[in-house]
Amino acid sequence: MYSEKVMDHFQNPRNVGEIEDASGIGTVGNAKCGDIMRIYLDVDENQVIQDVKFKTFGCGAAVATSSMATEMVKGKTVNEALTVTNKAVMEALDGLPPVKVHCSLLAEEAIHAALWDYAEKNHIKIEGLSKPKSDISEHEEEEDY
Repeated sequence: MYSEKVMDHFQNPRNVGEIEDASGIGTVGNAKCGDIMRIYLDVDENQVIQDVKFKTFGCGAAVATSSMATEMVKGKTVNEALTVTNKAVMEALDGLPPVKVHCSLLAEEAIHAALWDYAEKNHIKIEGLSKPKSDISEHEEEEDY
């Protein structure tokens, strides 16, 4: 059901924890399944993500997508991090079961929410980044659990 990469990131998640005085923090969740993700960014003066941590309350796929997403944005500029999509996270994990696709969407949204928080704190605009819908989102397309 799950790929070896998903199982590895679930059993050995990377970048778990918090960053004190984070440059940006993004919290998102899915009210229907109960998954909640919080991503912390440490961004330097050149807009490079020096460190990234996450805390996730949810299923194994939620933990795995959070872990992979943090790996994908570490060392990237904020503009490069913005290009990390849920599809890219799923591909990096060698796929997810259809009922778990929403976890990769949450990972993408958490990164965007953290980037938005960073931009707000620093009074900058990141081209292509829009304000998150809300802190805790509901994916209407995810009906079957």
